[in-house]
Amino acid sequence: MASSENGIIRIGVIGGGQLARMMVPPAIHLGLRISVLAEVSGSSADRAADAVGDYRDPETVYAFADTVDVVTFDHEHVPQPILRELEARGVAVHPRPEALQYAQDKVSMRRKLAELGVPVPVWATVSDEAGLQAFIEANGGRAVVKTARGGYDGKGVRVVSQADEARDWFTALAEDGRGGHLLAEELVDFTRELSQLVARRPSGETRTWPVVETVQENGVCAEVLAPAPVADPATLEEAARIGRVVAEGVGVTGVLAVEMFETRDGRVLVNELAMRPHNSGHFSIEGSVTSQFEQHLRAVADLPLGDTSMTTPAAVMVNVLGGPAEGPMPVRYASVLADHPRAKIHSYDKLPRPGRKVGHVTVTGDDLAEVRAEARAAADMFR
Repeated sequence: MASSENGIIRIGVIGGGQLARMMVPPAIHLGLRISVLAEVSGSSADRAADAVGDYRDPETVYAFADTVDVVTFDHEHVPQPILRELEARGVAVHPRPEALQYAQDKVSMRRKLAELGVPVPVWATVSDEAGLQAFIEANGGRAVVKTARGGYDGKGVRVVSQADEARDWFTALAEDGRGGHLLAEELVDFTRELSQLVARRPSGETRTWPVVETVQENGVCAEVLAPAPVADPATLEEAARIGRVVAEGVGVTGVLAVEMFETRDGRVLVNELAMRPHNSGHFSIEGSVTSQFEQHLRAVADLPLGDTSMTTPAAVMVNVLGGPAEGPMPVRYASVLADHPRAKIHSYDKLPRPGRKVGHVTVTGDDLAEVRAEARAAADMFR
């Protein structure tokens, strides 16, 4: 990739959250210049925030893009018209808009996955309560209903047994005036959730990390076990295959997370896609030769990708949800670090709030059970 600043590639990240924050250290190590367009001052990635503004405002985004060589993202919410105009102006955007659309809109995602022949839950679009009720009755009396856009960490997702439980969402669609649908899906009987991370650069080179198991708490990722404990090797092989098929099929550039259900009857079904570094890959900072954050930067800059092998047989990441009642995470550092010297602490520089991701803890080692117990114990000291 050509650069206009003494051979140094300038990467601009739209979004000032913890994902942008965790891109900063590997950017420094690689000699890349990283800039962040943050939503507000004092964001998690504030130390790299060269601009503050609304990512939905075209002129704000265009002005930011003029200062960098490639644009990438901390989240998937930048409107498609802005992204396509950036490309029309000659800006390198990764992932490209035509790939990112499948992470922005769940209905588009389901249609694309069906086109690729990827296994997914039974689903349908519904535009009113009657349509949703018919779907519920045809699928065992309960269903998952999702807003097509904007949901994350359990937001925009409900398990319902009656269509009127989504009445407010249908009302919002009607008031919007542009039409639209909700996504209805079968309530999958799964044994666990898996995630396959894939990195792909514009030239087509692809790397995958080991499949991991994720543990959710109230719709939010609480733990990640890397690699996923093996119940049936064929299941993990299928999850890895699906991840590669999706990455190639949508033409993603950067890091892609394919979140999946492992069902009781031995199937693997795709649940969600994220086209950016993802919570299920945070273990890779200490647990992999190349972290997802370094790899994402390599990929969007079209640099050769790094080794994704595990550095130890096991790594467990536990999110710190909520945080200490009396202050930010550093108020507990002395006791946590003394009691758990193997634990690696990552603070997102966020004020505590119930259910909020304010940081995470990773422990690596030889025995998964021991590593998991220590990671949990260290994270619990922040709660």
